[in-house]
Amino acid sequence: MMCVSTRGRAPRVNFRTAVLAGLAPDGGLYVPESWPRLEADAWHRLRGASLAEIGVATMGAFMDDSLDGASLRALLAEAINFPVPIVPLTNDLSVVELFHGPTFAFKDFGARVLARLMSRWHTDDAHPLTVLVATSGDTGGAVAQAFHGVPRTRVVVLYPHGRVSAVQEAQFTTLGGNVRAVAVEGSFDDCQRLAKEAFADAGLRDAAHLTSANSISLGRLLPQMVYYACAAVQHCGPAPLAICVPSGNVGNLAAGLMVQRLGAPIVRFHAATNVNDTVPRYLETGHLEVRPSVATISNAMDVGNPSNLERVRWMFGDDLQAVRQRVGGSAHGDAEVRDAMRTLDHAFGYVADPHTAVGYLGAQVHLGRHPGDHVMVLSTAHPAKFGDVVHAALGHAAPVPEALSVAMARPRLATHVMPVLDDLRPLLTRW
Repeated sequence: MMCVSTRGRAPRVNFRTAVLAGLAPDGGLYVPESWPRLEADAWHRLRGASLAEIGVATMGAFMDDSLDGASLRALLAEAINFPVPIVPLTNDLSVVELFHGPTFAFKDFGARVLARLMSRWHTDDAHPLTVLVATSGDTGGAVAQAFHGVPRTRVVVLYPHGRVSAVQEAQFTTLGGNVRAVAVEGSFDDCQRLAKEAFADAGLRDAAHLTSANSISLGRLLPQMVYYACAAVQHCGPAPLAICVPSGNVGNLAAGLMVQRLGAPIVRFHAATNVNDTVPRYLETGHLEVRPSVATISNAMDVGNPSNLERVRWMFGDDLQAVRQRVGGSAHGDAEVRDAMRTLDHAFGYVADPHTAVGYLGAQVHLGRHPGDHVMVLSTAHPAKFGDVVHAALGHAAPVPEALSVAMARPRLATHVMPVLDDLRPLLTRW
């Protein structure tokens, strides 16, 4: 598979080069030049298969000679060594739990696979890669822990100071070693802008050997196809399968659309957001209107300018009607999200984090529009990562995994900067 930029002004490259680069040199996002497709019988054979086998079938369809099947299977078996339970709530609604990895968030899928790919392919001991990542919450912990101690890599995590949960902050500010946490005095959009400016600065990019582990990286998205495929092949009822995706930077949705194009039996998606509603407004009006992000209790989705919407629009040739045929959307405020958390707890005995609650609300909207579907909601984070929000909404706490308690007890290590590239530059070039 060869990769091209969504902006069409960069040379086509192979998959390995796209993964190591992160962002295309013209500022665009790498996408497959052509789209493979698995036939229906291939999907049937994957029912009951391991996550590694599903990953070989899905990711492997996009691979060139950068990695053979046996090596990919071994890599995936090591990286995705945790379960993906599907919890039924009603006849037409279930929850896919993606938070059973080491940092208790769905970002573990992409980050752990990407770390192993980069470690395998970057062999220059004298010039380590600098993995620059902006986080609104869970990405920072997943990437930091996936790359912590990995040879020939350094990690710089940009996060909006005061706008991530205490547990999220503890997961990436307490590691040290080859991980540096940078608290930006601003929003996630400021962090994401800083990262893009750093990549756009050719001198800085070359001097620091920058690469990305955000969802702008194609190497992050391909592993996320695995849990979509897993959910799709496990669905055995007669109802068409739709998946509701709690959406912020839209990388998760992009991965779902990629596996659907590969042939996975998923008919529709629903992008559920908090009040940072750029995607639902785009779907409704056809206009991409970027607004400053607003802080909410579902902070990992506090994104006003979602990068991967560019990738989604490219996939559909910027045809709004084609996007609408596959993707619906809705936006939900904090009060509604708290009510949904209480409903899930009281009606189903299910303790959900606020992002999963946004997904549940989106699923209700989708079922109102498509009552014949079965909807799976992606549960993207363990409720204990948002313990204060859960306790305030439900009146009781979520059980805290031991690994989170240990992280909370460690001292924080963070450097504070203003949201300007000149403040960040020395942190990338002097280690």
